[in-house]
Amino acid sequence: MNGDFWQSFLMISDIYTVGFLVLLCIFFGIIHYLYRKRKMDFSLVVLIGMGLGCILGILMQYMAGFPNDPMKITFIKETTNWLQLFGNGYIDLIKMIVVPLVIVSIAHVIVNMKSEQKMSRLVKKTILVTMSMVAVASIVGIAFGIFFNVGGDALTNVATEAKAKEIVSVATTLRGLIPGNLVDAMVKNNIIGMVIFGAFLGRAIWWIKADEPKVEESMRKLVNGLHKALMNMALLILDYMPWAVIALLANTIAQKGLDSILSVVHFIFVLYLAIIAQFIIQLIALSVNGINPIVYMKKSLALLILAFTSRSSVGCLPVTIETLTQKLGVNQATASFVAGFGTTAGMQGCAGIFPSLLIVYVCHLTGTAMDFSMIVMTIIVVTLGSLGIAGIPGTATMAASVGLSGVGMASSFSLIGPILAIDPLIDMARTMLNVSGSVTNALIIDKRLGNLDENIYLDENIYNEINKN
Repeated sequence: MNGDFWQSFLMISDIYTVGFLVLLCIFFGIIHYLYRKRKMDFSLVVLIGMGLGCILGILMQYMAGFPNDPMKITFIKETTNWLQLFGNGYIDLIKMIVVPLVIVSIAHVIVNMKSEQKMSRLVKKTILVTMSMVAVASIVGIAFGIFFNVGGDALTNVATEAKAKEIVSVATTLRGLIPGNLVDAMVKNNIIGMVIFGAFLGRAIWWIKADEPKVEESMRKLVNGLHKALMNMALLILDYMPWAVIALLANTIAQKGLDSILSVVHFIFVLYLAIIAQFIIQLIALSVNGINPIVYMKKSLALLILAFTSRSSVGCLPVTIETLTQKLGVNQATASFVAGFGTTAGMQGCAGIFPSLLIVYVCHLTGTAMDFSMIVMTIIVVTLGSLGIAGIPGTATMAASVGLSGVGMASSFSLIGPILAIDPLIDMARTMLNVSGSVTNALIIDKRLGNLDENIYLDENIYNEINKN
């Protein structure tokens, strides 16, 4: 199958490409049978889809002989192109409703608020809980980096292709979150900017009540109707997750060479251990606040799998809000605000554990003492630097830039080139921790505000009914 039509247009010019696409269709059929015909539990089907995606990705690597640069292999290049259609296309479908959902959700919260309710309490508790958990994540990253001597046995003659991003001040970053241009904020996925706009819009509608009660009522019904429609859209899109995770995970595994993974396998291993430790800390935090962590894990499993495979906090936002409100009993105001805030600031994986572990890694590589002052400086820099890092794939370079520059090691940025080269593999776990952090933060905040609906949170019948729909 030679010629531009097969090689460039269809991108199906290799017999292996045909074989793997047929296998993908078979896997899709298995999911269809289990989910649609057998009515298997949604979270279990998503987990099966994740396993099938892992098998497909590893099989592609095996048939290619585990090459150093998989994308130079014709059938991998072609197959992953089709995998992106089903995987990344699904994430684009979710992102399609992020902008209207955030604006309408916040407006919906404000217009339905009672006069005695105070948004300031929610904002203060969100900032306090979120930044405290990032500081804890930073401590975990440092502790694991020191204990496992990350970078201590690594080679110093590493690739120097990695380049740091330009660093801006905290004040400038915070100002940039204010949406001077709403359309520009939408394009740049400035979630905090859209939260601010939605809050002002909702408050403006709420104020109409004093002068024009009938107008205010009609506007409130419009906002409530739009909110219901957008949440239904999120549910419709969520229903296709079991198929999407196959393509998402297979694509990530197939595109990375084995050698690039082996060169930094120690770092990957320690990072995943640190993430597991931070996840356990999140569960402990739930328990301390009187929230059952087992129920949380069961009802959030599908969301966490989506976060793991999609590597996008923003892409998961509609599903995060839906999970918080429909499955976990979190108040709409808390869910919308905390989840939206968590896509831009306070990400425990990308902006907490990862940059802290990188700083320890570079310190060991360069022989810099990781003493008490460096540890304290790292915690402060990482915690403050977590503000304003966008929740989309590829934030690792910015987080690394902020962290290393903040502790005075910007000149050593090139040493982390091998780690950034395999970023998609470590970004999966980081993003899952980001999203789980947003969810656990929202649960804790809502519990402290006295708004958490325990009946929804603990009702297995509601959980099972949602999965069947």
